Amino acid sequence: MPSADRFASPRELGLDAGAIDELVARAQREVDAGHIPSFQLALARHGRIGFMTTQGHVRHASRDAVPTNDTLYAVFSCTKGLMAAAAWMLMDEGRLDPSRRVAELVPEFGTNGKDVVTIEQLFLHTCGFPNAPFPPVEWDDKAKRYERFARWRLEWEPGSRFIYHPTASMWAAAEVFERLTGVDYRDFIRDRVAGPLGLPDLRIGVPDADHGRIADVVYSGTEAGADELLAAGWPAELPKNDVTEEAILGLNSPVVRRIGLPGGGAIATAGDLALFYQALVNGGAGIDGRRLLSADAIRAGCTVRTGALTDPMLGKPVNRAFGVVVAGETDRAARGFGHAGSPRMFGHNGAGGQIAWGDPETGLSFAFVTNGFDRNALRQARRSIALSTRAATTVQSAIVADAKRT
Repeated sequence: MPSADRFASPRELGLDAGAIDELVARAQREVDAGHIPSFQLALARHGRIGFMTTQGHVRHASRDAVPTNDTLYAVFSCTKGLMAAAAWMLMDEGRLDPSRRVAELVPEFGTNGKDVVTIEQLFLHTCGFPNAPFPPVEWDDKAKRYERFARWRLEWEPGSRFIYHPTASMWAAAEVFERLTGVDYRDFIRDRVAGPLGLPDLRIGVPDADHGRIADVVYSGTEAGADELLAAGWPAELPKNDVTEEAILGLNSPVVRRIGLPGGGAIATAGDLALFYQALVNGGAGIDGRRLLSADAIRAGCTVRTGALTDPMLGKPVNRAFGVVVAGETDRAARGFGHAGSPRMFGHNGAGGQIAWGDPETGLSFAFVTNGFDRNALRQARRSIALSTRAATTVQSAIVADAKRT
């Protein structure tokens, strides 16, 4: 949990108390309806947290508990924002060339036609192996992970289409980080990303001593029916991938928590995520002035690189930058950013409805995490849109007032 000097009152940061109440009420509706057992959310601006709350109930360390702002949550694919920042850092230092082929650094990877895959394609989800399997327990055995990379096969030509890779591409990216730096990706995230920002609880791979603070993931509800999906403009049947209930619940395992997953295994508080994005919307510097990245590196990282490639499920441009999603001028709600905020908003959501983003135009960052995995993907999406919309409006009155003063 961030230290006390990372907090300020909503008023100090120009956050509207009434809008915050509406945001919390909308999240609380999900708990009251039984869709999720708990949530934690945080709003930050000017480098500090202006509001944070944790509501509901959790189970951890084999006991039921009332969660607090110190409770840690699995943030799933919000993890990819951390991996993106690590890649931007290496690009900023001239150590990572996005156009370089993965097999040049990881020869074991260059089998079965994968020798053409570039590092950039790993972060754009265009690399062609979305369903390649990788059991997390194999990561710490180098021989097994190299064998796993060699066995992977392409499902389509790299670069030709976008299909979201829940985990596979980030396992390859983690190996790239280690080959470039000589450091395990988990240590790199801890020492080069979370550490300089003063966020020791923002981790991939958590020691056993802290497992008692982690909220166990639980499932609830039933899947949306075909008619409900079609009425919302979605396919009648959602695509299957490796985000299975077994895999998600695997994050409750002490072994998996200890090992971590680069595509979806980070453990954090909502406050940690909000402050992480604060550094990215404030030119790369934390509240104490320590610089994580240059402003130029962040701009390059947040530049959309997928062109007209579309999400095959929604038929809309994916607006993928280097490891993060950018809201864009149109279809931002479909990307989970809601109906407010600026086109420059960027971030990443996670399975189960986790959300984390920053808005360079307003300086606001927002994170929402939950230990509940609602099986109704449509309801999850609507919740993300509603929460992101309400979060963005907490700062709108302050922006209007600032404009009037100037």
